[in-house]
Amino acid sequence: MNRLFRTRFAFGLLLASLALSAWAQVAVPDLSRRVTDLTATLSVDQVAALDGKLAAFEAQQGSQIAVLIIPTTQPEDIAQFGIRVAEQWKIGRAKIDDGVILIIAKDDRTLRLEVGYGLEGAIPDAIAKRVIAETITPHFKADDYYGGIDAGVQQLMRLIEGEPLPPPSEAGSNGDDGALVILIIGGMVAGWLLSLLMGRPAAGGVAALGSGAVGAMLLGFTPLLLFIAVFVFAGVAGGFRPGGGWSSGGGGGFGRGGGLGGGSWGGGGGGFGGGGASGSW
Repeated sequence: MNRLFRTRFAFGLLLASLALSAWAQVAVPDLSRRVTDLTATLSVDQVAALDGKLAAFEAQQGSQIAVLIIPTTQPEDIAQFGIRVAEQWKIGRAKIDDGVILIIAKDDRTLRLEVGYGLEGAIPDAIAKRVIAETITPHFKADDYYGGIDAGVQQLMRLIEGEPLPPPSEAGSNGDDGALVILIIGGMVAGWLLSLLMGRPAAGGVAALGSGAVGAMLLGFTPLLLFIAVFVFAGVAGGFRPGGGWSSGGGGGFGRGGGLGGGSWGGGGGGFGGGGASGSW
């Protein structure tokens, strides 16, 4: 009886310890931009400069690079934390897995490069270690964090450029096909609903606009597609008046300070397998 009690007590302590460890883990921040600085180490201009370089590289090459600066990863080491970041952020293109994440734990004075599956040939662990030791940390030791990150990012870009990866347009073709199917199905459903609510003329108008949207997507006319989407949205928000034209909809248009999107950015579905390296300064 005493042995059973001791076993249960020990098992309970183990579960409590595991639960406490999980609760104490540093949360992985949400991904909304290419450079995430939770320590205010970089100035606004420095963040914008890095973000601009990474955006231009992604547009040209297709690969994604993200930078994360946090105070600490404790109680985890930076490699364990890096795996969680990679799994949540999914930097890089789906099925190409060409993403890289530079993680800096400033108070711990440690950093980590997480390298996606598709770039392990261009940036093997030994090369990642050299980028950290020879390119980034000399700047960090001189408290030049921006200089170290910028130099490291540029070195990573050069390494990725030497890898024969699919260009951005090819990587996005499967996603475009899926969007086309969704657009066609959505247009059919919208036409049916509008025919019930407003009669056949209104539904026919939306069907015509939907056809134009499909054609724009097939021809690659993204600006035209956006125009059609805005036009349809404005019309549906305003509403049709039976017997002619569009109603005013009560002062529609885009709200002040709204606009399209919000500058948000995310990973492309890339996979990671623990490749990369860690370092300190």
